[in-house]
Amino acid sequence: MLPLAWYGWGHGDMMLLIAATAFVGTHFLMSHPLRAPLVSRLGEKGFLGLYSLVAAVTLIWMILAYRAAPVTPMLWPVGDGLWALVTVIMLIASILLLGSLVGNPALPAPDGRAMVPAEARGVFAITRHPMMWAIALWGVAHILVYPVIANIILSVAIIILSLVGAALQDSKKAALTPDSWPLWESRTSYWPFAAILAGRARFGRFGLHALAGGTVLWLVATWAHIPLTGWPAGIWRWLG
Repeated sequence: MLPLAWYGWGHGDMMLLIAATAFVGTHFLMSHPLRAPLVSRLGEKGFLGLYSLVAAVTLIWMILAYRAAPVTPMLWPVGDGLWALVTVIMLIASILLLGSLVGNPALPAPDGRAMVPAEARGVFAITRHPMMWAIALWGVAHILVYPVIANIILSVAIIILSLVGAALQDSKKAALTPDSWPLWESRTSYWPFAAILAGRARFGRFGLHALAGGTVLWLVATWAHIPLTGWPAGIWRWLG
């Protein structure tokens, strides 16, 4: 097994790893085991203020550490074919993200109660955590097309925060709203397409906000990446 130094791993990457661990770790600690004792001492508003402060400080630390990290050699070649795959992944992620913004019981409600739909439709038939899976797919896509150590550390941190956070959210929501969240869990699935395969949900019935909004977001993001990547102009060479 080759040492990490062979890939260009250095002090800057280690600092980024520490910063990313702090960013993800404080999110999990303050959202779950430390939430109740902190709320009892600081109150809900005080806790939210402290949580926001810690999140902002660790996020800024992670961003600065990422920018200071060295640009190491890419671990595998990235061509037009891989860019084409990632573009499809990002279209799926965009639809999941935009679809998650409407009718999502996981989002905070003004009265604190989760309003559970009578059935799972659209992106929620795919997974009850479409926003989290969209963010995780974003992380996977960026690893595939920019496989340098710093970017892999940052993207893996985001993937862990999203997917582990989604699983922990299930436990928290079930405890806070035991009359509704378990019902929503029975109609949906954490893993994409598991509820559909089990017959608990039916694929389809996507809202216009998911399909049209997701497509617009995808087009804008793809256009914005052209100066950085030269894609999708290069796809015509790959096809021809």
